[in-house]
Amino acid sequence: MSVKTWLIVGVALISALPASAGQKKQKDVDRGMLEKMEAVPCGAKQRGLSGLGTLWASAGITHVNSDEKLCPQYLLRTDQMDYEIRPMDLKHATILPVGQEAQFRMKNKDMILDVPEAGLHKMRAYEVVAMNPNNNPDDDNAKSSSLTPDDDR
Repeated sequence: MSVKTWLIVGVALISALPASAGQKKQKDVDRGMLEKMEAVPCGAKQRGLSGLGTLWASAGITHVNSDEKLCPQYLLRTDQMDYEIRPMDLKHATILPVGQEAQFRMKNKDMILDVPEAGLHKMRAYEVVAMNPNNNPDDDNAKSSSLTPDDDR
């Protein structure tokens, strides 16, 4: 066989192998526990005539209907952090089961969350309201026991 034939056979073999024949990279998914849920005020709707200013106030018309809106806020606890999260879509917010393990990943400033154990196999977007470092009580007990003075001296 000539060199051109070997070259064509070699190129054909290389092109037959898929580019992603190596091990596929899995997405980074973190896990946490949904600890508690609270209903917190997240805004108020105001309807009425108070926004029209002094024109209506001079006539004595200042009636306002205000409805305080409550949103679900969850505490998601991981090994390192405590996240306080609220659903992005408040109109179609799904109530998550407290005490279940959740899988999540961070995307920009939002959290994409899934609770597979509860049968909720849909990734939903949540707004991160607060992030606090997790203070493990086991670490505090270990530090305090090593720092206590001995009474035998």
